[in-house]
Amino acid sequence: MKHECIIGLGSNINAQQNFAAAIDIIRLEHEVLQISNWVKTAPIGIVDQPDFLNGALKVNTTLSHSEFQTFLKTIEDRLKRDRTAPKFGPRTIDLDIVKWDGNVIDPDYFTRDFLKQLVDEVS
Repeated sequence: MKHECIIGLGSNINAQQNFAAAIDIIRLEHEVLQISNWVKTAPIGIVDQPDFLNGALKVNTTLSHSEFQTFLKTIEDRLKRDRTAPKFGPRTIDLDIVKWDGNVIDPDYFTRDFLKQLVDEVS
């Protein structure tokens, strides 16, 4: 069974390079249907760091939600995400499932206008 999901991407460390690498890895095992435009945003929480690049991907997968979430975490690990860093600190890559089979599952969609705009762009 195929599932349609929309992933939010964020990075403020070599963002273009890390976005490209993450998308390439996802494409190896899943069907990338659409890629949003990229937008820069000021950091949230810890403001003394570079701006973030943000985007969204629409993907078809045969994995379950939990399997796909684990898959995304392995990509973050491959791209050297530091999980000991503060929650709102610098990131090489942040990959979050925002929508799963048409349902919003990430509450940030409702509070971050840029994320809603990017997700809606590929919905």
